[in-house]
Amino acid sequence: MAVFAFRGVDSASGKQVKGYRDTDSPKTLRALLRREGVLLTHATEEDEQKTRLKSDVDVFAFFKRPTAADVAITTRQLATLVRAGIPLVESISALIEQTEKESLQKVLTAIREDLREGTAFAKALQEHPKVFQPLYINMVAAGEASGTLEAVLERLSDFMEDQSRLKGKVTAALAYPVLMTLVAGALVGVLMVAVVPKVTSIYANLGRELPWYTRLLIGVSDLLSGYWWLIALLVAGAVTAFQRWVATDAGHLKWDTILLRLPLFGRLNLLVAVARFARTLSTLLASGVPLLVAMEIVRNVVGNRLLEGVVRDAASSIREGESIAGPLRRSGHFPPMVTHMIAVGEKSGQLEQMLENVSRAYESDVETKLQTMTSVLEPLVIVVMGGMVGFIAMAILMPLVQMNDMVQ
Repeated sequence: MAVFAFRGVDSASGKQVKGYRDTDSPKTLRALLRREGVLLTHATEEDEQKTRLKSDVDVFAFFKRPTAADVAITTRQLATLVRAGIPLVESISALIEQTEKESLQKVLTAIREDLREGTAFAKALQEHPKVFQPLYINMVAAGEASGTLEAVLERLSDFMEDQSRLKGKVTAALAYPVLMTLVAGALVGVLMVAVVPKVTSIYANLGRELPWYTRLLIGVSDLLSGYWWLIALLVAGAVTAFQRWVATDAGHLKWDTILLRLPLFGRLNLLVAVARFARTLSTLLASGVPLLVAMEIVRNVVGNRLLEGVVRDAASSIREGESIAGPLRRSGHFPPMVTHMIAVGEKSGQLEQMLENVSRAYESDVETKLQTMTSVLEPLVIVVMGGMVGFIAMAILMPLVQMNDMVQ
């Protein structure tokens, strides 16, 4: 089959329609659209090789890909349509007409064609792994098997929106300190490279010894002005070496372990990972996904190699008949409250509800920690920035003051 981009006119409403279809030939496409009440006006076959080459050359291809937010919105709309009793194929057709992102239109069109050929919805989603994650596909498969697809889609949209909201809060909380740090670095760099050399050049013929802080300032300024290219190469080399080290299994594990032990950010990283673990496992189990399959999916979404190993060991223990809480407790990396609530949930048969309570508690804790961290980092960055600028000003002005006193 070939992919055709088409334009046409809806015979009922007279509106212009466009989209993509997988058909054998333009003749087949015309007949297919005629049965749907669309009069074909233009069709272009998209060569797969040319399309792939174009996406490779397009520097903006990454920004045109469907994002998690796009998928969450589409899932919410699909859940609403299916809940209203509209057949799945017609619901996806409505989404194709509504969405404005061309890449998502192509994906939905391919899914619709697979559904028309009798392919299961989860199987059709599996053909697009860059758009739909394993968690999404397994939940849809469980919903199809149990006949609760609309409920699963609603859970999925809730889950994706919660995860996007949590990520947005973390990003927003750290954006201001990072921005202030970058501005401070740029300001100090400009002062050291462009301003300090011109001002301190008047001290060359003073014939007296300058204060130690002024000599330090001049030395750093000369270093940055004369060897900036070497410093840039060293920084680039250090970043490249760090990326290669983190790309290895041992390096990735070591780095993730360090992230959990950082004085200020370690606790926050742990809270975010535990909240993601609890929310994801609760959503999967509530959707009917088997426990071992759910644990495998959760292992891939935790986001920390050390905790991934803990979840993997827990899954192995579950296969041998052990509970979930036991391996997590023995690892020492999951907070005692989490393992205790999981144990109570297993005994009472309310594991999904307990996991949801854990996720809510830890997401709330994340928000509190973010507010505390922001309230600490913002004044700290301002103080450090003011201290650096004050040091530069003092190192420049004090020799002038001393020279003025000597003249008087």
